Amino acid sequence: MPDDNNSLEQTIRQAAAEASEVSTSIGTVKQRTLQELIEADRYLRSLEVVQKPARALRFIRLIPNGTV
Repeated sequence: MPDDNNSLEQTIRQAAAEASEVSTSIGTVKQRTLQELIEADRYLRSLEVVQKPARALRFIRLIPNGTV
């Protein structure tokens, strides 16, 4: 899954740098909007948390100094 997140991050960066729509004599090409890419990233991260619930919640045990 880290590779998927990394590639999605690269896709978002690339989409932000490029034009969102290009027209030629052959036709028109549109990219997904940045909002759609960000929503896809959030969705994929939520799936990762569901698959590994231990990563979403961490428990720590605090022991005060000077006690046994």
